[in-house]
Amino acid sequence: MVRLTSITTKGGDGGQTSLADGTRVAKFDPRIVAQGSVDELNASVGVALLHLAGEEKNVLTRIQNDLFDLGADITIPETAKADTSLRVTQKMIDLLEADIEQVNQTLEPLSSFVLPGGTPSSAHLHVARTIARRAERDVWALADATAINALIGTYLNRLSDLLFVMGRAANDGGKADVLWVPGGSRQAG
Repeated sequence: MVRLTSITTKGGDGGQTSLADGTRVAKFDPRIVAQGSVDELNASVGVALLHLAGEEKNVLTRIQNDLFDLGADITIPETAKADTSLRVTQKMIDLLEADIEQVNQTLEPLSSFVLPGGTPSSAHLHVARTIARRAERDVWALADATAINALIGTYLNRLSDLLFVMGRAANDGGKADVLWVPGGSRQAG
């Protein structure tokens, strides 16, 4: 169990922060940018949870815990001698893929691209999806600069897919999806 005795450390007042191994880096370091996007994603998932119940809530609660592990994986350099229990694993990705398959089986087939919206729960899931995509881009930018666990990017990619199908499920199984009408505003009136 993690025990936090002091929230205000003043260690970041000069524009630096510490990685999990104690290394000091700038707050705009790609590792911190990626971890910040994951933190924002986790908060967005928390907002989506306010609008869900049942199994969907259980899945997203598990994902929130996974995202904390994923954030730790980002902030632990690959070269650090650290607790590897916080690394993203293939099993975590497999669970997301099973969730995607289960939800997708219940959905209406797509006939166009889906606009983010519909019900409040769907809209919040779509916001979380877009943050997951940004976090994934930030992770791959980090991977371009330094060695990281490649499964982090894969996890975020699958998570955005899951949030997409969950957003559709929240729109009456896709029946109430808001669909893109290509050139729709030019065709009106």
